[in-house]
Amino acid sequence: MKVTLNRASFMQELQTVQRAISSKTTIPILTGVKMTLTQEGLTLTGSNADISIETFLSVENEKAQMQIETAGSIVLQARFFSEIIRRLPEEMFTLEVLENKQVAITSGKANFLVNGLDADNYPHLPVIESHNQMKLPVHVLTKLINETVFAVSQHESRPILTGVHFILENNSLLAVATDSHRLSQRVIPVEEAADQFDIVIPGKSLTELSRSLTNEEEIVEISIMENQVLFKTENMYFYSRLLEGNYPDTNRLIPSSFNTEVEFSVPSFLAAIERASLLSHEGRNNIVRLSIQSDAVTLYGNSPEIGKVEESLNYVTSIGDPLEISFNPDYMKAALRAFGDMSIKVKFISSIRPFTLEPTEEGVQFIQLITPVRTN
Repeated sequence: MKVTLNRASFMQELQTVQRAISSKTTIPILTGVKMTLTQEGLTLTGSNADISIETFLSVENEKAQMQIETAGSIVLQARFFSEIIRRLPEEMFTLEVLENKQVAITSGKANFLVNGLDADNYPHLPVIESHNQMKLPVHVLTKLINETVFAVSQHESRPILTGVHFILENNSLLAVATDSHRLSQRVIPVEEAADQFDIVIPGKSLTELSRSLTNEEEIVEISIMENQVLFKTENMYFYSRLLEGNYPDTNRLIPSSFNTEVEFSVPSFLAAIERASLLSHEGRNNIVRLSIQSDAVTLYGNSPEIGKVEESLNYVTSIGDPLEISFNPDYMKAALRAFGDMSIKVKFISSIRPFTLEPTEEGVQFIQLITPVRTN
């Protein structure tokens, strides 16, 4: 195997597959990146217990300036290899597999000789047939992920809650995540879809997928098998395992009637929460308090060690009963950031019941729920 190519183009692909490579794996060869060179181009593969990523750099890619001499394959220790490539002196470099799986890496006057592994020993990626397919634009999929994935549980005590629950039915795709303290649920219309499905994808997989999808204009093809999902773009295959088990019925958690409702502009409400949390973070409890009266909405933050903050909030409308409610400001900040630059309605039942956040705009099916903190 021998190839000469552009370092920056190669580095971009290497960084993508490295998202799937862990130094903590129990299978030593999986600490490496697999490279397969054909006359069509170069395929890079990285894999761990949860995800596998395969990218393809075509010989027709002008930026890559690829010159293929001999086809072949090799596995190289990913961390050292990427550090070497990053520090090479010239724009172009040559990679050549020698006898005994040793690999020569040459750029300008720098010559590295590193030990490789036999690519035949690298585990095969699953073969996913193309049924259960759905297509989404990259910008739609990444937005959907970013609107929900922050609410997954970080604790393995209930593994199913570490994933996002996706349900496709009647040309609608529902995504919901909850860690049992908060919930985020988004529904989007889907035009091109085959069969219905009901799956749970690990939150960590979705975070890495979102980072790997850089071209917003591309279309992602989604295919599902029994325990795997494949996200396919023109030059990337991204595989993730699915979580097993029954996701809780989250619909019953979302209340339908309320006693108090306040409409806020997200940017100004978020800025106020960030100011209040400056002090709440210093306290033991990390709580802020919202007071809703007929003519004022006030936010309080308090830390016995540091001091306190009080801010009269700007709001659009306020209707219903007066209310005092306390909550974790970090949950509120994450929820507000997911809405972006819009107006929302925050709806309350009482100081001890979960409250919801929804866009004021009609037709946007996006709801978040936060459980308040009981205070004496």
